[in-house]
Amino acid sequence: MSHPVVLITGALTGIGRATALAFAKEGARIVVSGRRDDAGQALAIALRAAGAEAEFIHADVRHEKDVQNLVDKTVARFGRLDVAVNNAGTEGTPGPITEQTADSYAATFDTNVLGVLLSMKHELRVMQKQGSGSIVNLSSTMGHRGAPGASLYTASKHAVEGLTKSAALEAAAFGVRVNAVAPGPIETAMLDRFTGSADRKAGLVAGVPLKRAGRPEEIADAIVFAASSKASFITGQIIGVNGGKTAS
Repeated sequence: MSHPVVLITGALTGIGRATALAFAKEGARIVVSGRRDDAGQALAIALRAAGAEAEFIHADVRHEKDVQNLVDKTVARFGRLDVAVNNAGTEGTPGPITEQTADSYAATFDTNVLGVLLSMKHELRVMQKQGSGSIVNLSSTMGHRGAPGASLYTASKHAVEGLTKSAALEAAAFGVRVNAVAPGPIETAMLDRFTGSADRKAGLVAGVPLKRAGRPEEIADAIVFAASSKASFITGQIIGVNGGKTAS
């Protein structure tokens, strides 16, 4: 399909924004979502300026009514849904396990895990009926490597990878693919918040064999590939894009 319909959650900054711009270059019709209306409308305008048909729809992935409305409005606007990128996520509150609470757990898992589950539920509702579609979830290198002080974030990304594999097995019979892209350290505001200081950030990046953090555009390129017909025999996979961090 020359002009696929693409839905991106958590699209207003970082990897999500870079992914929207990458799909715009590919000629996609795009729906971007997030919780900040001003930023969302500004992004839609930027995408239109890049030549794409684009809409912003307000949605908080922690709430099923928002997610259902997001998917329904996407289909109402463009008639179908070909690609969904479930990027909405949070780093939560980093710190030792002994300092975590039920509230900090919920704050992390409601966005990172429940949000992905609800998004896939309603995306698959449409894609399975179509008999086609591609979903790309956002995991992390920490989804298969533990990290001190990041227990809840790490656990949430383990959960995303499990959801991805289970959904891929369920959706394959309908011609729908489900994969995840797992970035390493990427130059985003989330990385700055997660590390908390320039020294801690430098220490994290020093562990990357390529000796640098990745760029959001590099992750966007991997997402566009995973969603495309060039990856038509790839499903149920966790695609690491991390500068070699998981090679050893």
